[in-house]
Amino acid sequence: MENLEYGIIGNCRSAALISKTGSLDWCCLPEFDSSSVFAKILDDEKGGHFGFTVDHTYKITQTYFRNTNILVTEFSNGTDAFLINDFMPRYYNETGGYNAPPDIIRYIEYKSGKPKFRVDYKPKLEYALGTTNIYVKDDFIVSLTDKERFDTLFLYTSFDKEKVVSGEEIEVTDDGYFLVGYNEKIFVPTVNKAFLELNRTKVYWLNWADRTPTYKKYNKEISRSALTLKMLSYDKSGAVLAAATTSLPETIGEVRNWDYRFCWIRDASMVIKVVSELGHKNMAKRYLKFIIDLIPDKDEKLQIMYGINKEKILTEKTLDYLNGYEGSKPVRIGNAAYEQRQNDIYGILMDVIYEQFIKFSIEIENSEDLWTITKGIVWVVNKHWREPDKGIWEFRTEEKHFTFSKILCWVAVDRALRVAKMLNKDRKIDKWECLENEIRKDIYKNSWNEEVGAFTQSYGSNDMDASVLLMETYGFIDARDPKYISTVKAVEKELSNDGLLYRYKNKDDFGLPSSSFTICTFWYINALNKIGEHKKAIELFEKLLSYSNHLGLFSEDIDFKTKRLLGNFPQAYSHLALVETAINLSNYITEEEQIVETVRQD
Repeated sequence: MENLEYGIIGNCRSAALISKTGSLDWCCLPEFDSSSVFAKILDDEKGGHFGFTVDHTYKITQTYFRNTNILVTEFSNGTDAFLINDFMPRYYNETGGYNAPPDIIRYIEYKSGKPKFRVDYKPKLEYALGTTNIYVKDDFIVSLTDKERFDTLFLYTSFDKEKVVSGEEIEVTDDGYFLVGYNEKIFVPTVNKAFLELNRTKVYWLNWADRTPTYKKYNKEISRSALTLKMLSYDKSGAVLAAATTSLPETIGEVRNWDYRFCWIRDASMVIKVVSELGHKNMAKRYLKFIIDLIPDKDEKLQIMYGINKEKILTEKTLDYLNGYEGSKPVRIGNAAYEQRQNDIYGILMDVIYEQFIKFSIEIENSEDLWTITKGIVWVVNKHWREPDKGIWEFRTEEKHFTFSKILCWVAVDRALRVAKMLNKDRKIDKWECLENEIRKDIYKNSWNEEVGAFTQSYGSNDMDASVLLMETYGFIDARDPKYISTVKAVEKELSNDGLLYRYKNKDDFGLPSSSFTICTFWYINALNKIGEHKKAIELFEKLLSYSNHLGLFSEDIDFKTKRLLGNFPQAYSHLALVETAINLSNYITEEEQIVETVRQD
C-alpha cells in the first residue's frame, strides 16, 4: 500500500511530484493545467516517468532543504553516495520580475565513493496519448508525440546522452545535472549554470520563508504548509489552485475522481486569508487583482471556479485509456462543477476583501474596484440568498437550503457593512443592516434543530455537516454560546471516527464516503479548542499530523481504517487549515509546559 509518498516542487507556474525513491511521476508543462508530460501516478505502465535505478545496497532517504521547496533525495550504501536536488527554477531577475521557466532541474551532487545509477527516462506527452518518440541530438534529447497535437519536450544533461536513453549504467564521479524543459534552450545549459540556478532558487525560497512569522509551537509544520500553498499559486494571474493533480481518488476503486488544477473562489479565498495572516501580501494582492479582472461589469457574473488563466468554460472529459491511480477510473480533465451555483462563495470572498482593507488600509490598490465588487456582492446575495444551492460539497444532484451557504450569505453582508463603515458609505448601512438581520433570524429559525440540539446540514434536516463548525470562525456565533457548544458535540457524536471526521454521513450522489475529508478534522480540532477543550484538541492535532506523508504533506482525504492519504495532492484546503489550527493551538500552554516555564524563571 502506497501513501502518496511524494514531494512537490514548483515555481508558481507549474509543479511536479517526485516519489520517495526519486521518480518524477507527475508533471504538466508549460503550466499547471497543461497536458501531462509525466503521469505515472495515473497509470503505472502508460503514464510516463523519469527515475533512477540503483542496486539493492543503496538506502534512499528524502527531505526538503530547510525552509525551501528544493527536494533532496539521497542515495547511499555507506561508501558510495550521491544526492538529487530537484527543483523548478524561481528567483528575481534583473528586470524586477521573476525567472520561472517551465523547467525541472535535477542537480546530481556527488558525495563519496563510486556511486552508479541507471536512468529510467520515459516521458509520455499529451496525457500519454499515443506514442512519444525519443531522439538523441547533439545538444539534447528530444521527445515528440505522434498524435493529434504536436508537442515536444527537451532533456539536457551533462551525462552521456546515449547511456541516459538506453538505461546503461552511469558512474558518478562529479556533480552533474538533468534539465527537463518545455522549450529548446538558446544557450546550452552547463553544470555551473545548473548549480547557479539551484542556489538562486534556494535563496529565493529562504527569503520567502523568512517572512513567515514564528510561533510558540509547530513552526516546522506551518512553514512547510506555507511553502506548499505558495507553490499552488499561479503568478501570471494571481489564481490559487485547489491542488496540483487530477483524478487522485477519494476512495480507491471508486469514481470520486476530479480535476483540481483550477481556482475555486472558496478554496483560494480561504488560502489567501491564511497567507495574509502570515504576512505574505503579494499573494493577496495578486489574487484580488485576479478577482477584479473576473468581474469587469457591475452585475452577477461570479462562477464558483475558473481556470488559472481566467477561463470560464472548464469542460469535463474522461481519459478512458488511462487506468487511473491504483486502478481508480475514470481519469478526468476539466471539471463540470464550474456550472454549479454555490451561494457561500460570496461570503468567503467578501471576508477576504474585508481582511485586505484592514491589513492594507489606505495603501490597498484597486480600492474603488473592490468597493464596486462589494456592492455587487450584496446585490447578488439580496437577490439569491433565499434560494437553495449545491452547497460547499458540490452535490451534483439535489439543491438544498444548506446552513453553511446561508451563514456565508450573512457573512457577505456583515463584512460589506464593515467595509461601508470604514469607507464612510453611510447611505448603504441601514438597508444592509436590515438584510443582515433578516438572514440571521432565518438561520436561527430554520437551521437550528431542537430535537438534534444542533445547527444541522440544511433547513429541516436531522443530518450533521462538518461545515457548520465554521459558524463561530466567521463570527456568526460566540464559542461560549450553548447552541454552538451543543453543535460541536453533535458533530463529534455523528461524524467523528477515531478522531477523523466525515464531511457528512447522509448518502450523496455516490454513496457513503469511506474516507475523511482532511480539512474537516482540522475544523473539528479548532472548534474543540474554541469551546475550551484544549488538551483534547492538541492530542487530536498531533495525532492528525502523524498521518501526513514523510515530508509533512497532506492530500484531500485520509482513509478511516488504514490512515493512508487519498485524493488530490497536495491539497490547499488541508494545508491552509493546518496553518490556521497550528497558530490557534500554538498559543495554548499545557500544564506540563507551564511547570517547566515556572521552574526556568525561578
